[in-house]
Order: sequence, then structure tokens, then C-alpha cells
Amino acid sequence: MLGPTAHTDTFTRDNLPPFDLWPEIDLGPFQYPDHLNAAVELTDAMVAKGFGDHTALIGNGRQRTYKELTDWSNRIAHALAEDYGVKPGNRVLIRSANNPAMVAAWLGATKAGAVVVNTMPMLRAGELAKIIDKAEISHALCDTRLMDELATAAKDSRFLRMVVGFDGTANHDAELDRAALSKSVRFQAVPTGRDDVALLGFTSGTTGEPKATMHFHRDILIIADAYAKEVLNVTPEDVFVGSPPLAFTFGLGGLAVFPLRFGASAALLENASPPNLIEIIQKYRATVCFTAPTAYRVMLRAMEEGADLSSLRAAVSAGETLPGPVYDDWIAKTGKPMLDGIGATEMLHIFITNRFGDSHASCTGRPLKGYQAKVIGPDGAELPRGETGRLAVKGPLGCRYMAAAEKQRAYVADGWNLTGDSFWQDEAGYFHFAARTDGMILSAGYNIAGPEVEAALLAHPAVAECAVIGVPDAERGQIVEAHVVLSAGALPDAAMVKALQDHVKAVIAPFKYPRSVVFAGALPKTESGKIQRFRLIPGG
Repeated sequence: MLGPTAHTDTFTRDNLPPFDLWPEIDLGPFQYPDHLNAAVELTDAMVAKGFGDHTALIGNGRQRTYKELTDWSNRIAHALAEDYGVKPGNRVLIRSANNPAMVAAWLGATKAGAVVVNTMPMLRAGELAKIIDKAEISHALCDTRLMDELATAAKDSRFLRMVVGFDGTANHDAELDRAALSKSVRFQAVPTGRDDVALLGFTSGTTGEPKATMHFHRDILIIADAYAKEVLNVTPEDVFVGSPPLAFTFGLGGLAVFPLRFGASAALLENASPPNLIEIIQKYRATVCFTAPTAYRVMLRAMEEGADLSSLRAAVSAGETLPGPVYDDWIAKTGKPMLDGIGATEMLHIFITNRFGDSHASCTGRPLKGYQAKVIGPDGAELPRGETGRLAVKGPLGCRYMAAAEKQRAYVADGWNLTGDSFWQDEAGYFHFAARTDGMILSAGYNIAGPEVEAALLAHPAVAECAVIGVPDAERGQIVEAHVVLSAGALPDAAMVKALQDHVKAVIAPFKYPRSVVFAGALPKTESGKIQRFRLIPGG
């Protein structure tokens, strides 16, 4: 079933799930040669196609062409193989904020045949130690500004043999940089198999315990050749920006794989706050943006104050559901649609999405080319249109948990990947997000999707941000509780509570209104701007 391998360290192939637990994989139009190195396809192959002088990466005050990025990553690959003993199949952890040096390190390690584990700066020593132990990481590449936590994690590790620092600033003066500088700009990349694991994406799910999803070299190209080509129609003139960390598969795809696959440019920000995003969009006339709905709300307000975001032709929203009012406001102000999509770390990237010319508010869209999706009930049978159930999907990519057979059995059934999302499908075949499967609010026998209540609240002018959760109630089992950040000038009083409750009752079915409203100064968020509802305390 699997093609040839170039890995001398066979850890990842040895820890793939048993074949009988795999989802059905149908590569369809996504056919690649037996031997494939994804990093070569994103750099050396692009230079060969004539993109050598085109800007590939922008960040920390410098711009790098495709030729410069190719040479840089080839030097790093030489250093890793010759000076630091990285063998094909070794797991290499990279710890950095979003900057060109992190991309070069990822590409260099991939060319050397390593299996890369990208991690974000927010992780602490204990979290890093769990990843190191689970993936049996042998080498780590770390921005020297972020060494402390990794050094602590490395102290007691049985597996981590070497931590090498690189300079994530524009100076490039650290150990790895100096070692690479003496190397040739030509490197014969390890001829990895298309079915060799190239990337481990860690996800904590609802338990908080990290588990690794396994992605092949071919998978990295598939997400570009599917979503970026079919939906975004990327051209070399595009400039990508966004907030998700490159450590997330969503960020790695949107801010590295997608632009590099098609000769476009990526402008990377170490601190991708909405004001910084707005600034870089204006400075570089960015055309494609990947971020969360909360950031787009800030952008909408900035446009009212004179910000020029007219260069954006594609605003991609993922990570959490896109509220209808945000979608409607964006179209009203820009005349262009916002593309909502749903993906999963297990599936590497987006698999259901809206499209240009086929986009609707409060609608996630249709499956990408090569994918199938359906909504199923508890017995696994497909539900009638209009009924809410669990989303099941399959196509050229699928879930492969590393050394986690029980988790694999829970995610894959009858060949389908069972995501943690509740959806319903309309008569026209479009999919609509309801809630996380474990986030549906059950109140007095009613199923209430928190995102629907949030969308209703966000349509009220006094609401700047909100998050809805279910809280225990002796009479109704659960009630809807809304945590609300008010717009400037709005008063957090009893009159406002009633006004918001009456508004929701008028917008959606009255039984869905929030029986409890908690006013907050801010909502807890991840580094990429995604609201962390699990951190909300009932009653405030």
C-alpha cells in the first residue's frame, strides 16, 4: 500500500496506524511520483520554473527571493546532515514565531529527510517535553530568543540529543546560521517517498493531551493543489498575510505552502495582531488574508476610520465559525466575499469551503474537488437534509494518528473521517456549521448551537465581541450563557441585558436566547485570535 521510503530511521512509518484503521484514501487527480520531497517542490523546482528573482518571503525588515530561499534552505540542509548528524526519518522540532528563518529551517530539515514538528512560542517546557517524548525528537532548532523553555524541556529528555539555535531576526547570526553560511548552495535533497511522513501536526483536542497527526510529502502538495489552486486561484502576483502560527497546519498551509507552491509571496509577522495585520496589508498591498473572524471585525472598524484594505481579493476565515453579520459587513464594505472554511489538523487543512461567486452568509460551502462529505447520526447513517449531526468526510487526505489506535478508532469509521463538528446540509447540498460535537447546548430538550446565538448577538450594535457557552441549570439541564464585550459607550447594566435578550429573541427562535449575560472587558483567545470558550467561567 505504501510506496518506497528513504527513511533510515523508520520510527514514523513503524508508528503509522494499522491499515485496517485508515480512512479510505482516494487520490483522484492528485498523483505524484514515487519519490517526492515537498521542500524541493516549493523552492528548487520554483527556481527551475523561472521564479528565482521573485519575492518569496517578507519579514523582519527583509525580502527573500525564491533563489535566496532555495540557497538558504539548502545550506541549512547541509549543516543538519553534515554537522549535526540528522538522518532521514529523524524527528526535528522547530520552535519559532512566524518569520522567514522558521520557514527556511522547516524547508532545510525537510530537504534533509527529517520529519518536522513545528511548535509555537507560547508552549511551555512541560508541553514541549510531552511532544519531545511522544515523537522521540532527536534534534531541535530554536530561535535563540526562545531558548529558555526548550532548554528546560531538554534537560531530562531521553531522546533530544541536540538543540541548535538560529537567529530569527534579520541578522542571522547564531550557531545554525554560522554553520550554514560555510555550506554550498546546492544540496541533493534526500529522495523521500511520496508516502514518507514529512510532518507531525500535534493537536490536543478536548482532553489537552497532545496527539500527533501524520502527514506525507504528497499531503503537503495536495492541500495547495486542492484548496489554493481550485478556490484561491493563486497567481505569482499574490501576497499572503495572516495571523495563524506556522506551527499550526492551517498557518503552515496558508502562509508558506500555498504561496510557495505557485510563485507568490508571503509577508510574515511575529506579532500578527489585527493592527499589525492592517499595517502590513497596506504596506505590501496584500491580496490574500488568513485570520479568524475576531480579527476581521477589527479590520471592519479600521476601514471606517480610513484604513485602505482594498488590495485584498480574498479574505479567508477559519479556526472558528464565521458569524453572518461579519460576512455581511465585509461584503457591504469591500464588495468582495469572505471565504469561510472548515478544516482539521487530522486532515491537514480546509476540506469544505465557500468559493468566489458561490458564497453565502452562515454557510461553510461545499467539499473541495476530490472530497466527499455527509452528515451522520449516532448510528452512522446519513441524516436527511436539514437535520443536524456529525460531519463525516473523506478524500485524498485522512486521519493518521501516531501510535494511538484507540484515538484512530474514534476518529475513523467505515472509511470516513469523523470530525468533531456538528453540521447540517441544506437541500442544495451546502454545509452549515452548527457547533462542535461536544459543544452543543442541550436545554429543556432543545439542541442549541452556540455559534447561532453568537451571530445573533453580533448583529446588535452594542456588541463588539461575544462567546456563548452552556452552563448547568437544575431546571433545564443547561442554559445559554453569553459572555459579551460591549462596544465603546454601551453600558453593562440590566437594561442592556434585556435589550440583548429581546434582540436575540427577535432574530432567532426565542428558546435560544441567552438566559444569562455576563459582561467582560475581553475574551480569552489563542495566539491566532481564536476565542477559547473552554476558559470562560460560568457566571463570570
